[in-house]
Amino acid sequence: MRILLDTNIIIHREANLVLHEDIGTLFYWIDRLHYTKCIHPFSVSEIEKHHNASVVKTMDAKMKNYYLLKTQAPDSPEIIEIRKKFDRDESDAIDTSLLKEVHSNRVEVLITEDRKMHQKALELGIPERVFTIDTFLEKVVSENPQLSDYKVLAVKKEHFGNIKIEDTFFDTFKGDYPGFEKWFNKKADEIAYICTSDTDEILAFLYVKIENEDENYLDIEPTLKPKRRLKIGTFKVIANGYKLGERFLKIIFDNATNLLADEIYVTIFNKTDNQKRLINLLQDWGFCFHGIKHSASGDELVYVRSFSPSVDVVTPSLTYPYISNRQRKFIVPIYPQYHTELFPDSILRTESPKDFIENKPNRNAISKVYISRSIERNMRPGDIVVFYRTKSGGSAYYTSVATTIGIIQSVKLGIASLEHFLQLCRKRSVFTDKELAAHWNYNPRNRPFIVNFLYVYSLPKRPNLKTLLESNIINEAPRGFEQITDDAFQSLLEVSNANQSFIVN
Repeated sequence: MRILLDTNIIIHREANLVLHEDIGTLFYWIDRLHYTKCIHPFSVSEIEKHHNASVVKTMDAKMKNYYLLKTQAPDSPEIIEIRKKFDRDESDAIDTSLLKEVHSNRVEVLITEDRKMHQKALELGIPERVFTIDTFLEKVVSENPQLSDYKVLAVKKEHFGNIKIEDTFFDTFKGDYPGFEKWFNKKADEIAYICTSDTDEILAFLYVKIENEDENYLDIEPTLKPKRRLKIGTFKVIANGYKLGERFLKIIFDNATNLLADEIYVTIFNKTDNQKRLINLLQDWGFCFHGIKHSASGDELVYVRSFSPSVDVVTPSLTYPYISNRQRKFIVPIYPQYHTELFPDSILRTESPKDFIENKPNRNAISKVYISRSIERNMRPGDIVVFYRTKSGGSAYYTSVATTIGIIQSVKLGIASLEHFLQLCRKRSVFTDKELAAHWNYNPRNRPFIVNFLYVYSLPKRPNLKTLLESNIINEAPRGFEQITDDAFQSLLEVSNANQSFIVN
């Protein structure tokens, strides 16, 4: 596989300009899989113009580590349209030139952190071939779990006092915040969320706290109005292909729900690529720039996310976890062997949690994929879906249960080829490539389609088929996507003792 790397990724890798834990992991995987690292001639020109002479000198010596593309693809009609619509300067034009190498199939993949390039890729119809560092790592970890050099352990709560502040994971905090160690030690008896590898390496850390209406925000400009807020006090995730960012966002949203927050906010520097990528992740899930926090450590950006009940039907991630009761409701079956792989938070009492440690991207993700051949295919973004775990031995009457609620993001119909099907499924599906191919080839006259959805809620009490029938929620066990009435959905919420605070009426 020929992989084209954006200029900034190469510079950060070779010139050691910033502390960047993730690029090392990226290059580890590219080399381990024997992929070809390609560089575009325009990237070489950009590097030669770099303002830092030492960077130019260093890069000149290391260009032999990359395959320099010898030719450039001509501008297709689609590329010409992209240039007209998006390109405003030389930098934009260079970015489009990199994209056209993917569009023309001269390289298989482009890796870039540039959001505008990803927008262009969507317009060109090649979003599955243009990756961020994190999404590329998710792809290779999903496809090659046997090659991972460690396992990711489940997220756990831990007292600050039991966490090793000497771990290099905290070096960026120590550099950004004078007095960080003193603050950390004062929190010894407080709780943080942490995720480690099986080699005891810290991979993610989260600390949140609730602030009431009387909190002082004089150091934030413009000041925040009085509200009950959840503050993301300390948050860092190393991109490693395990979708830990989404797993920790789910924890943040769960805390905001349980603590009755009206708003969530975070203050963050915009110095390193890790911080910039975290900002991008937060924006994808509805956080908006508010202003600046002034402190002795320097000016931090302030991002705020309303947590008042509202629903964006077109882009549900912006108002997650809220769902609209006005949208249509569906119930759909899922086999036991895939159920807890996809929904680790919906594990049954009959299953062992040890079997579902979050060491796969699909387990950690909020965004997930469901593959179906259902006759009903007319689902739309914002529609609600209830997942029904089919029987696991014994009578379906008692062992089949409704467990989980999700919200549909998109439905992919008319997929043209197995290759495209694999590209669409890999990052968020519970299936291996071999299993995906079997699904694709099972019935050539009825190819599967893909439903992208957000995992929202695990039902506290799991109504079985007997209860679902007796409560008039369904008339028979579902065989595909089957619509249920508003009254049936309300009955489901009641018999499952669901917390209905995430439902917007």
